Amino acid sequence: MLTSHSSPQAERLRHGGNAEFTKAAFRWKDGKVFLAKCAQPLDIRWSRQLPESAEPSTVQVFLSPSGRWTVSMLVDVAIEALPKSGNQIGLDLGITSLIALSNGEKIANPQAFKTKRRKLRKATIALSRKKKGSNNRHKARLKVAIVHAEISDARNDFLHKLTTRLVRENQLIAVEDLSVKNMVKNKKLALSISDSAALASLRASASWGELLRQLKYKCDWYGRNFVSVDRWFPSSKRCGSCGHIVEKLPLNIREWNCPNCGTHHDRDINASKNILAAGLAVSVCGANIRPDRHESKGQLRKTSNGKKQKPKS
Repeated sequence: MLTSHSSPQAERLRHGGNAEFTKAAFRWKDGKVFLAKCAQPLDIRWSRQLPESAEPSTVQVFLSPSGRWTVSMLVDVAIEALPKSGNQIGLDLGITSLIALSNGEKIANPQAFKTKRRKLRKATIALSRKKKGSNNRHKARLKVAIVHAEISDARNDFLHKLTTRLVRENQLIAVEDLSVKNMVKNKKLALSISDSAALASLRASASWGELLRQLKYKCDWYGRNFVSVDRWFPSSKRCGSCGHIVEKLPLNIREWNCPNCGTHHDRDINASKNILAAGLAVSVCGANIRPDRHESKGQLRKTSNGKKQKPKS
């Protein structure tokens, strides 16, 4: 990748842009990239060097709304699997912390949006006061885009370091199959999830969804096992000691005592332990970890015209 200052003409591309160059449209010589009809190579500040003897087959050039150029190269290389590890971990995505691990550790939410919220608000207000079509409005828009880029960069850097660490340390990683898009529709949770799961309006992919995406492809790369547990599995309401499931457990209750065996639970840590246990069951024998009373049988079904039908007998 590279980053550089764009020209004034390019900065006026409000929504950025991208172009893809196939093998016939660029040259790769002595570690330098020459695009079609360009006598000089791209002035690249490498984020990481390409492996030796690797030659790109495709080059993509991106211009972000903040005016930053980025080059991405596609190369075909073999990735060596990591040595086997005896560690296994369960992850519970949370609000008070980004994730809770089954070993008792909690990873704090960096809250990149909240940290930059005042700066973003100030830049947005300044933008709204500028005359449309003026050069000052273009400069103000660029400042807003730069703040968004700072938020996205901080979030992505944190997530890459975290997921790489988890994959290196654990042979099996079990997570819940959550629908982030549906969860952010909850108005009470929207801001917290927005910061730990960045809404599309922030022009960044959701941290929860991005976290799971990175874990999955890195597990594939390095020979780790990634197990996704059914989202309807009652991981939070299930006692990790005796298996008792409580009827209700509101989100404001972060600790609870099992009414059956009396065990005291931290909500998130208990959920991560249950997710690990369910993940191991799925990994070993493909067991159905959804309790019978949570099965969808007997629920109202919607027809093609949107009307509800009676449950099947």
